[in-house]
Amino acid sequence: MIPADTVSVLDYERRFRERVHPAVAAYIAGYSADGITQRDNQTAFERIRLMPRALVDMSQASACSELFGQALDYPVLIAPTAYHKLVHPDGELATVHAASLTRTWMTVSTQASVSLEDIARTSTTTLWFQLYLQPRRDDTLTLVRRAEQAGYRAIVLTIDAVVNGIRNVEQRAGFRLPDGVRAVNLADLPPQQAHDASHGSPVFRSMLRHAPTWQDVAWLRSQTTLPVLVKGLLNPADVRPALDAGVAGIIVSNHGGRTLDTVPATIDALPAVAQAVNGAVPILLDGGIRRGTDIAKAIALGARAVLVGQPILHALAVGGMPGVAHMLTMLQTELEVAMALLGCPRLEALDSAAIQQR
Repeated sequence: MIPADTVSVLDYERRFRERVHPAVAAYIAGYSADGITQRDNQTAFERIRLMPRALVDMSQASACSELFGQALDYPVLIAPTAYHKLVHPDGELATVHAASLTRTWMTVSTQASVSLEDIARTSTTTLWFQLYLQPRRDDTLTLVRRAEQAGYRAIVLTIDAVVNGIRNVEQRAGFRLPDGVRAVNLADLPPQQAHDASHGSPVFRSMLRHAPTWQDVAWLRSQTTLPVLVKGLLNPADVRPALDAGVAGIIVSNHGGRTLDTVPATIDALPAVAQAVNGAVPILLDGGIRRGTDIAKAIALGARAVLVGQPILHALAVGGMPGVAHMLTMLQTELEVAMALLGCPRLEALDSAAIQQR
């Protein structure tokens, strides 16, 4: 039962903290170091002011668009997040059911707690598969082929987590995966080699031994006909290598503030990346989306769509499948209200003129 006073995304976050075990809450909050970037992901949106136009003809208003040749009902996708069974026994099956009901595309994590095939069998919406490059290329290809065969429509390659961030809040809580929750898509792959720090730095000598490069992105692109997007790009200097590697899209992301702390908020990084891309490929953004006005700001500054991560887990913990559907519907409705009050009948009308210039 969704509490009657749950009327915003932040209400779900408040209820989430009341309901889940503190260690699970610490893992899902999961900010790196002091959480400066994670907080700034939201406060950066608050600093941006919208500039509406009055008395615009809205009789044909729509939030529909197109992405990779498919109609996109709303520019809001579900971001990849791991282990949905941490907060609900049905895990990703509940999430994808809500995504299907609300016509929301979903990006399924490599570290999902339900197999990518079972999620696909449950889904009636478009699915993307988020990929971490594995130490052995054959294992990476196994995951890609499974996604292709299950009907996924794109590969989202995470590029900003070659090592885990320093997550002190998670360490203090002593989080461990409970029995029955695991990364099932990786179950049949060889276990990762243990890190040996006896001969130097455990980071430089062990963890980075198989760290990918842009050449690996180009190789991946050559192995599949699916669009390959890179997720985790913040620096406009990385745009040209990404385009040269053949990526079909860029997701401006800082991993929700979970990897390197004190990097820019994604909405602050977006304009420079959009300028460097110059329309060559679609740009998406995740990190800090909590309101329909946040979505409008991201689109006005150059994003084609946004992805929502942590709020999905908050809503799943509080209300199960109906909670996720309710939360997504709220964001969709808030975006429509924002467009109506801004005088923007189409997403294409959301441009820099909708942002107050200072």
